[in-house]
Amino acid sequence: MFSGIVEEIGRIRRVKRRGGSERVEVEAQRALEGTHRGDSIAINGTCLTVTDLGARSFMVELAPETLRRTNLGQVRPGDPVNLERSLRVGGRIGGHFVQGHVDGVGMVKGLQPEGSAVIATFSAPPNVLRYVVVKGFVAIDGMSLTVVDLLADRFTISFVPYTLSNTIAAYYRVGTVVNLEADILGKYVERILAYQEGTKEITQESLAQHGFFG
Repeated sequence: MFSGIVEEIGRIRRVKRRGGSERVEVEAQRALEGTHRGDSIAINGTCLTVTDLGARSFMVELAPETLRRTNLGQVRPGDPVNLERSLRVGGRIGGHFVQGHVDGVGMVKGLQPEGSAVIATFSAPPNVLRYVVVKGFVAIDGMSLTVVDLLADRFTISFVPYTLSNTIAAYYRVGTVVNLEADILGKYVERILAYQEGTKEITQESLAQHGFFG
């Protein structure tokens, strides 16, 4: 479990394909503190197991499922990535509960300066967008962010200067592919309501009838 508060920007050092999987080495500093083999580190919001450790790097294995569902199959040596170690019990949670289980990928559709901030527009697949609500949480490449506006097939986020300086958001350009994880609370609400109504899934219209969209 993670909080969506990025601890540092790491760099991809090596990518080695092996069959349908990949071994990736990531340069890091802070993320290595107290980390052991078998621990979990989120890379661009994807929960991965540390398989090996070096003085200034760690290794992870990317299974075919991970490569299919995330943007990590596109990383190359030198690319920056968001890193966050798993939460400790009793610590502060500055963002929201992020599982590190990527629901799908989206794309940067627009970047508009607004004062010292940047309003970014992201496309999202229906299986993610159904859980997105205005002023709710969404994890983008592992960053816990608040939704500003919601449209039919996309949503917007406001990046403050601190986030731009301390995450890979500063590297975003129109067309950048990003990992998306919807708030787990919305998924549980949907499942509970679906069970109560005796259906396999709940529609947006049904959720609105229950008062979830104002």
